[in-house]
Amino acid sequence: MSLVNPHGREKVLKPLLLTGGELREEREKARSLKEVRLSSRETGDLIMLGIGGFSPLEGFMNQADWKSSVDSCMMADGTFWPIPVTLSASREKADSLSVGEEVALVDDESGELMGSLVVEEKYTIDKAHECREVFKTDDAEHPGVLKVMEQGEVNLGGPVKVFSEGTFPSEFEGIYMTPVQTRKLFMENGWSTVAAFQTRNPMHRSHEYLVKIAIEICDGVLIHQLLGKLKPGDIPADVRKECINALMENYFVRGTCIQAGYPLDMRYAGPREALLHALFRQNFGCSHLIVGRDHAGVGDFYGPFDAHHIFDEIPEDALETKPLKIDWTFYCYKCDGMASMKTCPHDKEDRLNVSGTGLRKMLSEGEAVPDHFSRPEVLEILKEYYAGLSEKVEVKVHTHAEGK
Repeated sequence: MSLVNPHGREKVLKPLLLTGGELREEREKARSLKEVRLSSRETGDLIMLGIGGFSPLEGFMNQADWKSSVDSCMMADGTFWPIPVTLSASREKADSLSVGEEVALVDDESGELMGSLVVEEKYTIDKAHECREVFKTDDAEHPGVLKVMEQGEVNLGGPVKVFSEGTFPSEFEGIYMTPVQTRKLFMENGWSTVAAFQTRNPMHRSHEYLVKIAIEICDGVLIHQLLGKLKPGDIPADVRKECINALMENYFVRGTCIQAGYPLDMRYAGPREALLHALFRQNFGCSHLIVGRDHAGVGDFYGPFDAHHIFDEIPEDALETKPLKIDWTFYCYKCDGMASMKTCPHDKEDRLNVSGTGLRKMLSEGEAVPDHFSRPEVLEILKEYYAGLSEKVEVKVHTHAEGK
């Protein structure tokens, strides 16, 4: 029995998080270095480098790796990597730094010293080009595009040392896990085939159905939720955690799935992000990634199954973790149960399309949620959350969520 290998030619995890005496020394040294402030996305990326989730990367990308990743989903040495992992700074800050200089990396929101970087390269990029390749649009209405366009003018490339995992271990105690920890759990459970279920939403009936399909195929499922930042209107991780726990306790056979979380912000890059999701799930020990409708999408920027198709366009040996592609799922009144386009012969009018966006819209506007949309235990938690909000955020339902 064995799990999939970590990503990269060496097939080993490369956690960059320091401990013990080395951590104390490097932290002390970093206090006298010039500071580079990190955005929330960059902090999440740094933590993933620290825990080995981004193996085999050893730091923020240089220009050759950035260009190759953007244009061909490969790093300059041929290692598959579908979305660039970069650090930016203002022109003024970059001009104050010398190549070869070590700098302290500080989270801009909390002020915490997160790590250090040796500046091997300073370079500018065509941000619009990156957006068009990675997000398939340069429309600033796309939240991922907006983040890239708001980056500093200059990218800093070089190896990093990571000092901290931020607040994730304490804030999400019990579900925040590193690749070493998930792999250990899978081995203890006797699992060799594990499907990852990516979620940034509380799980509704379609999500539950997708996971149960995967349980029939694999030894177990890692319900792996994003713990970093989302766009306005999305439901925070602590509420999602409670919803998923309620679902697992009441509707899943014990020992078939594990809930865990990882420290990234959502990029909303659709198909490209699906590839990244599969890549780092390989590092976490997962043999498969569940890919349903509009995986990692936002609005109407992607087709409902673009994330299915992109896995057919990459080299066969790019990833050991493979997609578990599942068609459009819904509740069918005539079938009297959950079904998909492949299993249900009935008309659209007989189906209740279930989407996270649709559920958020109904709850935020105080509308009644139809039967079979979500489990009552989950709805109770969500209704309590929405009742406590002092400010409502408009939720726009895109065409895929409405089944169009």
